Parts: sequence; C-alpha cells; structure tokens
Amino acid sequence: MSDTPSPSRSFGRKSIRASLQPRDLMTDGDTLAGVWTARIITLFPEAFPGVLGQSLTGRALKDGLWQLETIDLRGFGIGKHRNVDDTPAGGGAGMVLRADVVGPAIEAAQSGVRGDWPVIGLSPRGQPMTQALMHRLSRADGVTLLCGRFEGIDERALEHYGVQEISLGDFVMTGGEIAAQALIDATVRLIPGVLGNAASTDEESFSDGLLEHPQYTRPASWQGRDIPDVLMSGNHGEIARWRRAAAKELTRIRRPDLWAHRTSGSNDQE
Repeated sequence: MSDTPSPSRSFGRKSIRASLQPRDLMTDGDTLAGVWTARIITLFPEAFPGVLGQSLTGRALKDGLWQLETIDLRGFGIGKHRNVDDTPAGGGAGMVLRADVVGPAIEAAQSGVRGDWPVIGLSPRGQPMTQALMHRLSRADGVTLLCGRFEGIDERALEHYGVQEISLGDFVMTGGEIAAQALIDATVRLIPGVLGNAASTDEESFSDGLLEHPQYTRPASWQGRDIPDVLMSGNHGEIARWRRAAAKELTRIRRPDLWAHRTSGSNDQE
C-alpha cells in the first residue's frame, strides 16, 4: 500500500560543513531528547535529507517526530588532503575506506547514544532489507548508518564496531546513500504519528508474509476494465475474504519464495 502524501511543503536546509560531530538537518535548536534519530556517516552529507525532506517523512521531520544528523567522513581523513581510502591489501582494482578513518567516525556518531542504537553498514553483501527489520529499527532509539563507497570498507572496522551489513538488493550501486535513504523512509513511516492512518500498515505488502492485494478507485469503469463487483457490494466480510484470497494468489505468482516460506510453516491455515 502506498502512503498518501500530505500537501506539498518546502523545507529549508541548514548549511553543511565538515564536522567531527553529528550535524542536525531540518531541526530547530538542540537535539530533541527521546526522538528516533538517524545518524548518517557519509562522504556526501549534502545528499541528505534528499527525498526524506518531502511528503510524509519531511513533514514528520519538521514536526520533530524523528531527527536526521550527518557526519562528514571526510572530516576524519588522514593528512593535509584528508585521504579516506587506500589501495586494497593484496592488490586489486579500486580503493578501500580506511579503518583508521571509519573507526573515529563511528565513535563520533555513537558518542552519547543510549539504549538500542545499532550501527548498520549499507553494502551489497549484507542481509536484505525486510519489513521485519524496518519494524525492529522503528522500535529502536535510533540508528547509525555507514554509507560505503569504492570497493568497500576495511573489514577490521566492521568487525571491531559490530557493524551489521544490510543490502537494498542484489545489485551494486556507487555508494550507500540511496540505500540509507530507502532504509530511513521505510522505518520512519512506522513511527507512531508519521502516517495519518496507522491502519495503513496493517494490510500492506509483507505485513503478514504476503504481497498486498490489488487496489482500485474511481472511476468504476476504465478502458473497458471494471472494479471487481465484490468491492462495490458493501459486504465487508466478503471484501475481506476477496482481498485475502487475492493477496495469496498474487504472492504465489509473483513471489514464489515468499509463498514457499509461508506454506512451509503453520501461518497459512485460514
């Protein structure tokens, strides 16, 4: 189910400079206590908030329902030129982000955090993002997201700080910034008060191991195609049964992996 956006609003953006401390974006005054916060370690802090500053996530950010902070990785670079990478040990193409650069950036990002606050690295070799993960992260106190670049990050930094690697999908991008925005968007919308109707998340794709049922709206007939009669019947019991059956059939056809996982357990008894 897609989220219904609020009327368009524009937001200002604070200037971004290299800093050894997290820098707030689109918040007024001091950091808000007790508010879910995303801290982003990136070579491109100007990429944020990006699309997160629009629609529901942008409004929720402006209203203080969540916070966004950036940490410019370049500020932790080595030497006069602020180098952040070096050639791979053992040879090979590309460059690798240095542990002695990434490590201090993670420590700065985690400074002062309390409670459940995981450090996640966006990487194509990570575990796939799932709706279950988004729910878990939305219940955390915050999250630090490490945006990879080049050939990756020195493994020692990932191991030392217990970085959990997460992937947007089975493909490779030039960096982790887009994946970080996708993760934040999918998580923030689950925070209470962000969506106008909390029930919007109850029957959407993956909420019960199924893809969402097809959706329709006016006009009743379009290009010779009619809205299914049951949806116009007013019989809510029949509508619910139709939607359930349609969701199962759609999942079986489009996502046999999800369907196999569902039918192999005991959660498909209805």
